[in-house]
Amino acid sequence: MVCGKAQFDDTHLDTLLNPTLIVEVLSDSTEAYDRGRKFEHYRKLESLVEYALIAQSHPHVDSCRRQPDQQWLLTECGGLDGQLRLQAIDCELALAELYDKVELQDA
Repeated sequence: MVCGKAQFDDTHLDTLLNPTLIVEVLSDSTEAYDRGRKFEHYRKLESLVEYALIAQSHPHVDSCRRQPDQQWLLTECGGLDGQLRLQAIDCELALAELYDKVELQDA
């Protein structure tokens, strides 16, 4: 998600250079990369304010928000009754709605 005019890397319009919020749905095969190296690259984007990671198999979302001192604050939210505030876009995310029609694994 971008606030303002989108800036792209090339004419294919598939690489956004100025995202405000990035949301990833995690998979078993890419979770370590998404949380590690990929996030390391994302943190270099000056425009990025928040990075949200959505678990695929159980109701859980991690949100990492850039703080004024350039540190990143992790907020976790779990369970179908959970609500996570995506501050970058001033939005309340209800996990029950997010996981509606998703077959969840038993805990």
